[in-house]
Amino acid sequence: MGSCKKKGGNRQKTLWIHGPIIVGAGPSGLAASACLKNNGVPSLILERSDCLASLWQQRTYDRLKLHLPKHFCELPLFGFPENFPKYPTKHQFISYVESYAAHFAIEPRFKQAVERAEFDPKIGVWRIQTQDCEYISRWLIAATGENAEPVEPEVPGLERFRGQVIHTSRYITGADYRNQRVLVVGCGNSGMEVSLDLCRHNAAPHMVVRNTVHVLPREMFGFSTFGVAMGLLKWLPLRLVDKFLLLAANFNLGNTDRLGLRRPKTGPIELKNATGKTPVLDSGALSQIRAGKIKVVEAVKEITSNGAKFMDGQENEFDSIIFATGYKSNVPSWLKGSEFFTEEGLPRTPFPNSWKGENGLYTVGFTRRGLLGTAFDSINIARDIADQYWTLENTHKKLLQ
Repeated sequence: MGSCKKKGGNRQKTLWIHGPIIVGAGPSGLAASACLKNNGVPSLILERSDCLASLWQQRTYDRLKLHLPKHFCELPLFGFPENFPKYPTKHQFISYVESYAAHFAIEPRFKQAVERAEFDPKIGVWRIQTQDCEYISRWLIAATGENAEPVEPEVPGLERFRGQVIHTSRYITGADYRNQRVLVVGCGNSGMEVSLDLCRHNAAPHMVVRNTVHVLPREMFGFSTFGVAMGLLKWLPLRLVDKFLLLAANFNLGNTDRLGLRRPKTGPIELKNATGKTPVLDSGALSQIRAGKIKVVEAVKEITSNGAKFMDGQENEFDSIIFATGYKSNVPSWLKGSEFFTEEGLPRTPFPNSWKGENGLYTVGFTRRGLLGTAFDSINIARDIADQYWTLENTHKKLLQ
């Protein structure tokens, strides 16, 4: 594909890309590139960091494991090694991603942060601007995903707090918080996992539960809860499957309301499909809550210089605060002139048709269905672009004859 060339006498560089440009070298971007290559279509991945799967490599804690069995998390055309455990660790998943890229000879351009991408209707191409080059292509694939930027909420008084304040994207291990009183803001999978990790390093976590939350066992009757749900959905209506999951959860975990974890009125799968809010798959945190080692607290009213005041009038002192408040899409910051994405950076068109936009725009990794959605998107995108690519190639050959 060559390198960026200086354009005339000015410092602007341009580079024409024969195939699609993919923004993001995470699992979604790699899957799209591999499926394109499998259809004979070249592509170029632009990645703002200096590595593959930067969210996994640079923004995850040490004890992280896949919450779902590995066969639900495989990327297209290349599975996990057979010797990997049912729930691979963070480092095993990273090694899998690196092996995936090597297998398909995918070589992203690192340290290329896309500042602006816009369709040029005059010549029918996408202009993608990074800090030092303008890339041009007929096709643009947004693969930055739903979790591109940490969400850090504004909390009154936070600037007064004298201890450490971080987002889970910078949390590594509970060993850094040994014997500390830690306020964990958020009760999703990350909040639960971090609180459990803190417990195991003799810290005293207080977990803020601001809203309702579904907690399900990671496995039921010896099978993956997610796998059971996927199997039942082939035969039963979604709401009936949700009722079964909640009955099984109550049987396995008991009434979580008594622990301060109130369930939403909407079922877990229906809620995830509608809002993207993933149910928590318990990996041991509930037993620590029952034992009193993880304290469940209400929403924070304000932060003080040495702790926090809560909505119920309680006040506690803390050494550190960890925001387990999730991530958001960054697409609106760089994709211009397109109405395909909402202000929150998600496709307006719902799954399963969210993968294709207008003027050669495609998206992968925005389905709210994890890596299963990534595989679905990547295969569809590759087929669609391959049809156009080879039609153009054949047309060019005929003109040259």
